[in-house]
Amino acid sequence: MKLSVKSLVIAAALLKAICFLFVSLMNLIMPPYGGAFLALLSSLYLGYDATAGPISVVVGTLYSLIAGGVAGALFGWLYNSFVERF
Repeated sequence: MKLSVKSLVIAAALLKAICFLFVSLMNLIMPPYGGAFLALLSSLYLGYDATAGPISVVVGTLYSLIAGGVAGALFGWLYNSFVERF
């Protein structure tokens, strides 16, 4: 059974963006929360700084939305290519 790549892209993008948004908002409320995770992402996402405030949260959420979509597309494509062979 093949996966719908389009549905997987949307689901993965939304899941990653919502998770990032939750962690970054919790970090704004309780600053040590998720600090190491956000520091890692600030090294990967250009223009994102975990200590910059609300604008940076929006930038990081957009980056996470794109990264989740790309990961979902790659996973769906890879899964479907293996389903066809086995």
